[in-house]
Amino acid sequence: MDRKNLILKALEARKHAYVPYSKFRVGAAVLTDEGKIFTGCNIENVSYGDTCCAERVAIFKAISEGNTNFKGIAVASDSPDFIFPCGMCLQVLVEFKVPLIIVGNVDGQHKEFITTELMPYAFDEIKI
Repeated sequence: MDRKNLILKALEARKHAYVPYSKFRVGAAVLTDEGKIFTGCNIENVSYGDTCCAERVAIFKAISEGNTNFKGIAVASDSPDFIFPCGMCLQVLVEFKVPLIIVGNVDGQHKEFITTELMPYAFDEIKI
Protein backbone atom coordinates (compact mmCIF):
# COMPACT_ATOMS: atom_id res chain seq x y z
CA MET A 1 0.00 0.00 0.00
CA ASP A 2 1.34 3.42 -0.99
CA ARG A 3 0.64 5.30 2.23
CA LYS A 4 2.04 8.62 0.98
CA ASN A 5 -0.25 8.52 -2.05
CA LEU A 6 -3.25 7.80 0.15
CA ILE A 7 -2.42 10.83 2.32
CA LEU A 8 -1.99 12.99 -0.79
CA LYS A 9 -5.42 11.86 -2.03
CA ALA A 10 -6.94 12.76 1.36
CA LEU A 11 -5.27 16.18 1.28
CA GLU A 12 -6.61 16.72 -2.24
CA ALA A 13 -10.13 15.65 -1.23
CA ARG A 14 -10.29 18.19 1.61
CA LYS A 15 -10.25 20.97 -1.00
CA HIS A 16 -13.85 20.06 -1.85
CA ALA A 17 -15.11 20.26 1.74
CA TYR A 18 -18.29 22.21 2.38
CA VAL A 19 -17.55 23.86 5.73
CA PRO A 20 -19.29 27.26 5.98
CA TYR A 21 -19.64 26.93 9.78
CA SER A 22 -16.45 25.42 11.16
CA LYS A 23 -14.11 26.38 8.28
CA PHE A 24 -12.26 23.12 9.16
CA ARG A 25 -11.67 21.11 5.99
CA VAL A 26 -11.09 17.37 6.23
CA GLY A 27 -10.40 14.87 3.48
CA ALA A 28 -10.30 11.09 3.48
CA ALA A 29 -9.15 8.45 1.03
CA VAL A 30 -10.05 4.78 1.42
CA LEU A 31 -8.22 1.98 -0.39
CA THR A 32 -10.13 -1.14 -1.44
CA ASP A 33 -8.68 -4.63 -1.62
CA GLU A 34 -8.84 -4.29 -5.42
CA GLY A 35 -6.61 -1.19 -5.31
CA LYS A 36 -9.30 1.41 -5.99
CA ILE A 37 -9.21 4.67 -4.04
CA PHE A 38 -12.38 6.51 -3.07
CA THR A 39 -12.19 9.98 -1.55
CA GLY A 40 -14.50 12.05 0.58
CA CYS A 41 -14.64 15.40 2.33
CA ASN A 42 -16.62 16.70 5.25
CA ILE A 43 -19.98 18.22 4.38
CA GLU A 44 -21.57 20.47 7.00
CA ASN A 45 -25.15 21.48 7.57
CA VAL A 46 -26.59 24.19 9.78
CA SER A 47 -28.26 21.32 11.64
CA TYR A 48 -25.03 19.75 12.89
CA GLY A 49 -26.58 16.29 13.19
CA ASP A 50 -26.95 16.33 9.39
CA THR A 51 -23.23 16.91 8.91
CA CYS A 52 -21.24 14.03 7.40
CA CYS A 53 -17.55 13.46 8.06
CA ALA A 54 -15.02 12.85 5.29
CA GLU A 55 -14.36 9.29 6.40
CA ARG A 56 -17.99 8.24 6.10
CA VAL A 57 -18.38 10.01 2.75
CA ALA A 58 -15.39 8.07 1.34
CA ILE A 59 -16.56 4.73 2.74
CA PHE A 60 -20.15 5.26 1.61
CA LYS A 61 -19.02 6.23 -1.91
CA ALA A 62 -17.01 3.01 -2.12
CA ILE A 63 -19.89 0.90 -0.80
CA SER A 64 -22.41 2.54 -3.13
CA GLU A 65 -20.24 1.35 -6.03
CA GLY A 66 -20.06 -2.23 -4.76
CA ASN A 67 -16.81 -2.15 -2.79
CA THR A 68 -16.96 -3.56 0.73
CA ASN A 69 -13.43 -4.87 1.34
CA PHE A 70 -10.82 -2.36 2.41
CA LYS A 71 -7.08 -2.19 3.12
CA GLY A 72 -7.03 1.16 4.90
CA ILE A 73 -8.11 4.77 5.10
CA ALA A 74 -6.18 8.04 5.31
CA VAL A 75 -7.56 11.19 6.95
CA ALA A 76 -6.03 14.68 6.67
CA SER A 77 -6.95 18.30 7.29
CA ASP A 78 -5.55 21.82 7.02
CA SER A 79 -4.05 21.46 10.47
CA PRO A 80 -0.37 20.91 11.27
CA ASP A 81 -1.69 18.52 13.94
CA PHE A 82 -2.90 15.00 13.30
CA ILE A 83 -6.66 14.58 13.37
CA PHE A 84 -8.52 11.39 14.15
CA PRO A 85 -11.88 9.96 13.08
CA CYS A 86 -14.78 10.67 15.42
CA GLY A 87 -16.61 7.88 17.24
CA MET A 88 -19.32 7.57 14.58
CA CYS A 89 -16.71 7.24 11.84
CA LEU A 90 -14.71 4.74 13.86
CA GLN A 91 -17.85 2.65 14.30
CA VAL A 92 -18.39 2.65 10.53
CA LEU A 93 -14.74 1.66 9.99
CA VAL A 94 -15.25 -1.22 12.43
CA GLU A 95 -18.48 -2.26 10.67
CA PHE A 96 -16.67 -2.58 7.35
CA LYS A 97 -13.51 -4.03 8.90
CA VAL A 98 -11.13 -1.32 7.70
CA PRO A 99 -7.93 -2.59 9.33
CA LEU A 100 -5.66 0.46 9.11
CA ILE A 101 -6.18 4.15 9.82
CA ILE A 102 -3.55 6.61 8.62
CA VAL A 103 -3.80 10.12 10.04
CA GLY A 104 -1.95 12.88 8.26
CA ASN A 105 -1.34 16.56 8.57
CA VAL A 106 -1.11 19.42 6.10
CA ASP A 107 2.66 18.83 5.77
CA GLY A 108 2.08 15.28 4.51
CA GLN A 109 3.43 13.61 7.65
CA HIS A 110 1.51 10.61 8.88
CA LYS A 111 1.01 8.10 11.68
CA GLU A 112 -0.62 4.69 11.41
CA PHE A 113 -2.99 2.89 13.74
CA ILE A 114 -4.77 -0.42 13.70
CA THR A 115 -8.48 0.38 13.92
CA THR A 116 -8.89 -1.47 17.22
CA GLU A 117 -6.23 0.82 18.77
CA LEU A 118 -8.50 3.81 18.23
CA MET A 119 -11.76 1.95 18.91
CA PRO A 120 -10.89 -0.88 21.31
CA TYR A 121 -14.42 -1.46 22.58
CA ALA A 122 -16.40 -0.97 19.39
CA PHE A 123 -19.99 -2.09 19.21
CA ASP A 124 -19.61 -5.14 17.02
CA GLU A 125 -21.65 -8.08 15.90
CA ILE A 126 -23.50 -9.48 18.89
CA LYS A 127 -23.08 -13.21 19.34
CA ILE A 128 -25.65 -14.94 21.52
